[in-house]
Amino acid sequence: MSLIRTRPRPLLIQNGPRKHVDFEPPPSVAGNLSPDLQPNSPPIFPTNDCQNVLQIGKYILQRQLEANNLYKAINVDNREEYVCKVISVDKYRETLAAYWRCDSHQHINEIKEILLGETNAYVFFETSHGDLHSYVRDRRRLKEEEASRLFAQIVLAVDECHENGIILRDLKLRKFVFKDKERTQLKLEGLEDSCVLDDDTDDSLMEKHGCPAYVSPEILNTNECYSGKAADIWSLGVMLYTMLVGRYPFHDTEPGALFTKIRRGHYTIPDTISSRAKCLIRSLLRRDPQERLSGNEILRHPWFSSRFPCRGPLRTDSKDCDQTVPDVFGIDDSSFFL
Repeated sequence: MSLIRTRPRPLLIQNGPRKHVDFEPPPSVAGNLSPDLQPNSPPIFPTNDCQNVLQIGKYILQRQLEANNLYKAINVDNREEYVCKVISVDKYRETLAAYWRCDSHQHINEIKEILLGETNAYVFFETSHGDLHSYVRDRRRLKEEEASRLFAQIVLAVDECHENGIILRDLKLRKFVFKDKERTQLKLEGLEDSCVLDDDTDDSLMEKHGCPAYVSPEILNTNECYSGKAADIWSLGVMLYTMLVGRYPFHDTEPGALFTKIRRGHYTIPDTISSRAKCLIRSLLRRDPQERLSGNEILRHPWFSSRFPCRGPLRTDSKDCDQTVPDVFGIDDSSFFL
């Protein structure tokens, strides 16, 4: 279900986009600056948060997060924490185009505010509480009742994107993060890697883009167009399988061997998985893209209305230990497609 909200209007930062607060940069910091940064671009901060702050409007930017263009930010008015994404002001409209299509959805990350400087746009989002990949890895696998609640939220977000002409292309567990500390509500963290269709009725794509463990067989088998929506649905099948089983359906440390397994489409589902869950997984991981369910059809699957039995802790067989969701899996987050 979509929520009605107003798209944030970009605000111009008066008197320059930034100022330093209570910090006199030592000479050594200058050596960490990229040579092509303009005067109004934020520096790459050292890790000492208490000594390095940068004020953008009513926000104070602190340490740099995992990505080069992400910063932890504090609203000085209410002391709430945000994530700030820094984008070149010449490219921010194009970069955020998918957000304008999905303007209001509870399971897609919401832009709270945009501040425009002379060279950069500063885009502020609410914070999250960990990603789904790490959660599944730490839990080994999820019970079906919990998995059904979380997976329904994932499908709602993907279906909203598809209905608005957006192909996600790089769907994976790590793309979804928790909105709450209780780990019950998910949101799609970003749409920057997505493809916005010129024609909502034609989802044909040529570019091969995605995470190898989640990529669909038709992308590997053809140099022609493929259905972007169907490829996303295949990735959903990989996500559901991994949530329930605790390992990828197709797994190998060598990319060539992994792609061969995906092309063949052969995988096994443990007997501990319910028959309805097996049915849904098989309906998503079909080699023929035209036979896969749509997002709306997934949500009507009887698995979501199942009465799940109470079970004890799920165990991982010793023979499957090397197949569990990895902490760092060499090819999980890399793309072999340009």
